[in-house]
Amino acid sequence: MGEKSKKKEDSKRKTEIKKSQISKSLLVEVAWEVCNQVGGIYTVIRSKAPATTNLWGDKYCLIGPYVHQSVSIEFEPAENPSDPFYIAAQRMKEKGYEVYYGRWLVSGRPKVILVNPYSIADRLGQIKYDLWNHHGIPSPEGDLLLNDTIAFGFLVKTYLAELANEEVTNKEIIAHFHEWMAGTPIPDIRRENINVSTIFTTHATMLGRYLAMNDPLFYDYLSFYDWEKEARHFNIEPQVRIERAAAHGSHVFSTVSDVTANECLHLLGRQPDVILPNGLNIQRFSVLHEVQNLHQTYKEQIHEFVMGHFFQSYSFDLDNTLYFFTSGRYEYKNKGFDMTLEALARLNWKLKEAGVDITIVMFFITKRPVVSINPETLESRAMMKKIRETCEAIERQIGDKLFYAAAVNADHKLPSLNEFVDDYWRLRLRRTLQAWKSDRLPLVVTHNLQDDGNDELLNFIRSSDMVNKKDDKVKIVYHPDFIQNTNPLFGIDYDEFVRGCHLGIFPSYYEPWGYTPLECIARGVPTITSDLSGFGDYVLKYKEDHEKDGVYVVNRRYRNYDDAANQLADQMYKFVTGTRGDRILQRNRVTRSAEQFDWDYLTMYYERAYSLALDRMANARQKV
Repeated sequence: MGEKSKKKEDSKRKTEIKKSQISKSLLVEVAWEVCNQVGGIYTVIRSKAPATTNLWGDKYCLIGPYVHQSVSIEFEPAENPSDPFYIAAQRMKEKGYEVYYGRWLVSGRPKVILVNPYSIADRLGQIKYDLWNHHGIPSPEGDLLLNDTIAFGFLVKTYLAELANEEVTNKEIIAHFHEWMAGTPIPDIRRENINVSTIFTTHATMLGRYLAMNDPLFYDYLSFYDWEKEARHFNIEPQVRIERAAAHGSHVFSTVSDVTANECLHLLGRQPDVILPNGLNIQRFSVLHEVQNLHQTYKEQIHEFVMGHFFQSYSFDLDNTLYFFTSGRYEYKNKGFDMTLEALARLNWKLKEAGVDITIVMFFITKRPVVSINPETLESRAMMKKIRETCEAIERQIGDKLFYAAAVNADHKLPSLNEFVDDYWRLRLRRTLQAWKSDRLPLVVTHNLQDDGNDELLNFIRSSDMVNKKDDKVKIVYHPDFIQNTNPLFGIDYDEFVRGCHLGIFPSYYEPWGYTPLECIARGVPTITSDLSGFGDYVLKYKEDHEKDGVYVVNRRYRNYDDAANQLADQMYKFVTGTRGDRILQRNRVTRSAEQFDWDYLTMYYERAYSLALDRMANARQKV
């Protein structure tokens, strides 16, 4: 048997094992962000739901918190007296708990159980005492999110105990918990010997995120940190202890990348059993042959913003302009904003030295406290609208008169078009342009920040003198708010903005996975990531010729900051100096390569975790 045939046969056997286990099991996935959009886990759970539902069918259900009325937008109540998930919810209701059963109104329409943590506020003191008494997890007063997650965890444990009752179902139960906010039930499930196989996934350790933001040698010192001391220093001891208890109490412990696995070993004290890489529902992004057309359409929208923002002061050739962007939470160092700026400064110098006739407009899209959109930015945008309206009026006037002149003209010559424009419109256009044009430099930041003087991104721009001078090849637009179609500056959604760009740049220092570069390739946009992000590490290990497919990886793990910044500048320079045909080809290749990050493919890692959890539960029973 050939190697490929053997692999296919092995894969087939694994699939058969999965199906036999699935038929005898129920899968429950627990997360604070089920029907509750507050962060990246929401994207993971929501995008994975169709593939998981397709595989598990009616044996799959999610559990989330009923924490605000807007939940009703995504949740549809239902009844099904024959469904074990429904029966368990009804048993809880009979005992006085506030529980909801229904469907999550996302692709796949998975079953969902929502529990209201506020409904047991009168019992919270006892629940917190038991958490401390049984597991040594403190929960000081005043931390509202901590209180909510502890109450949520108690309700989840109570629900799983009802579901595991033989009167409800005789199937094996697998409960998969995501992040510390959902982790508090795990130690009690083990302590009370509830018949549930548990999996805990940390998508990023709490302590790791704080340490990486504050220690430039985080990865070098990783094995030397005193986790208790550091957790107290950052005032996150309860969260870290919950995370450690969940990691050690679960039958299967997992994380999203090898990068974070090493972090887990040193900060949580347990090596993950499996790696569960994150994916996307690629079908949601797929536009096939429309990739180039959509890029062109939304690029025109960005052109309009750029003209309004820059052409008031000076102009450049939009046909020779490339749009780069980065986005995400404002974590200046962790998200690689610092390195991106440094590399852009070096790229600016390289392009000037080489005399490259291309302009780069770099967008920083993040969320910061702002007072308002800068009035000058809005005014320039409004003036551009007036100029367009005037030009369109002139165009209509010329068109009508030209048509008439062409019809009556005997010599077949093109008449002088200037003669067709009324003095009114000539004067109006001249006055509008005169009022709009300015000698000041284009603004770097589109909004008035609340703390302008202490913004790290803005301070670097000022200190490096990258303030959008006319001779700069790299222009900066810092947009401290997320982009949506109600935004008066762009008028398009973030998804459309990304499709209109040429390159996404995400050289993160700390990024357990990294959805932003993955979403780029799903939208047909080449991207730069780093080997310190889970996504970048995965690409290096499993994707050959990744640069040809439009995924560049900055090597930050074993390079110093200066060398990594040079590499990033070189990667951008290589992209800039390629031909237009090269970039079109790369966009097509990157779209095709996105398929290997589809959940239909990546759920196989989860199935292995579920199989392992069932095996370990069975072994534990035999020992008893």
